[in-house]
Amino acid sequence: SGAHSRCFRRRCAPSPFSPERTSSSPVHAVRMQSRSASAARGGWLRPRHSCALIKPGVRTAPPRAISQTADNFKIKPAPVLVPEGDWTVDAAGNVCSAKGFKATGAYCGLRRSGVKADLALVAADVDSVVGGTFTQNVMCAAPVLYCKDVMSRKKTARVVMTNAGMANAATGDAGYADALETVKLLSTEMGIPADDVLVQSTGVIGMRMKMEAFRTAIPELVPTLGSSLEDGNRAAVAITTTDLVSKSVALKMTLGGKEVNLGGMCKGSGMIHPNMATMLGVVTCDASVDAEVWQGMVKRASVASFNQITVDGDTSTNDCVIGLASGLAGNATVTDAGSADGKKLEGALTALLQGLAKSIAWDGEGATCLIEVQAVGAKTDADARQVARSVTGSSLAKSAIFGGDPNWGRIAAAAGYSGVAFDQSNLGVRLGEQQLMEKGQPIPFDKAAASKYLKVCGESASRMWKSHPQEAKYLEVEEVTQAEGAGLGGCQFSQPRADSCGPVRLSSRLHAGSCATFGPMHVCASSS
Repeated sequence: SGAHSRCFRRRCAPSPFSPERTSSSPVHAVRMQSRSASAARGGWLRPRHSCALIKPGVRTAPPRAISQTADNFKIKPAPVLVPEGDWTVDAAGNVCSAKGFKATGAYCGLRRSGVKADLALVAADVDSVVGGTFTQNVMCAAPVLYCKDVMSRKKTARVVMTNAGMANAATGDAGYADALETVKLLSTEMGIPADDVLVQSTGVIGMRMKMEAFRTAIPELVPTLGSSLEDGNRAAVAITTTDLVSKSVALKMTLGGKEVNLGGMCKGSGMIHPNMATMLGVVTCDASVDAEVWQGMVKRASVASFNQITVDGDTSTNDCVIGLASGLAGNATVTDAGSADGKKLEGALTALLQGLAKSIAWDGEGATCLIEVQAVGAKTDADARQVARSVTGSSLAKSAIFGGDPNWGRIAAAAGYSGVAFDQSNLGVRLGEQQLMEKGQPIPFDKAAASKYLKVCGESASRMWKSHPQEAKYLEVEEVTQAEGAGLGGCQFSQPRADSCGPVRLSSRLHAGSCATFGPMHVCASSS
């Protein structure tokens, strides 16, 4: 408009498109071009969109589209919660621990506020077999639809790109087109086929992607890919949203005399009740494994870990776990999940995901207590998981535990309405080391001591969490036991919450040889 032109001339300089401009002007309006603007408008930007004031003969560098300063990666790491087994845990490890993988993360302006990193890449040097599990929410996000489509046609992938800030869910056809464009941008920059790119998104539902930020950031982000642990940590921070800590871990083991490494990262704090939370995960592995076998392992390991956690009872639109295996460890290819090597690899993968799943529950939004429930003696693993999940889903049970009230009747009742058939005369309940019910009969116990146990555990964990979260203690809180049954059983952990208290984390030690299946829960208020 004429008013805009007058304002532009008054504040900047005569428009380069205006007859008022002369070659002798002491100050020039510089037209700034971006890759996206050039593609969208076929050339230079009009001065009213972007201008800079410079003196003749002075060169200025264009502003960077990404930032990787210390301010972009301020949050601390979560504690390491991987169960013990036939592997060695690398507490400082991450997705870069496995051979053949690089990662990076940066702040690219995708978040609504703050400068925390918000775009991450995990890339493989070679074609890597891929396995994945996805949310069963009907309102699944565009990146979930895209990944499911690609993985139905291909068994390998090269890179996973994860953004925070926008979930790209409930965005319709336009949102899917945005996902496709981000894939094309990255594949072009990396020089790989588009089908080699997988994408994940987390953030606000119903918001379109900030495509301008992607167009300018991706060309700058790709060259920062690296294989150091610092690179992996950057990626782990960049995928977080309301998380108070980043979540990464790695472990190593041997297969056929060859060292095999697995690394992983995930995010999640709220909207956690997976059915495959908002939770996302990426796993890297350098073992050589058949694609179909690997897919089965990833799915079963997810069921025994991420599918057994819950914070608030809401299943996200974006839940997604993607596992890549490069095959660079040099082991003989695992072609049978039931073989000795297959069982060993799947056991390590499951342990890795269980550690990551626990860290999500530990970091639940506003959580003040982390409780782990074990159901032992059920006829099947599925029954054990269902009983444990029922207990952790009980608002009454969670409130009692949060308030330090050893009201075990609420636990027994939750087991009873779980939908699993069992003889109540075989039911037993134990809180820590105190047996409260055995063979369907109540047992006299010291209520004051049991209440003190809950409160002391909570206070101890709270103090530890506030000062040294990486060293936080996890104590046994409760266990549900059916005295008879052939199943391995499972465990699930839960997180009551109250806004008036600082974060407290309580969890039980896993019983040796038990089938560890997890599930944290969350309550917004306490009661006695």
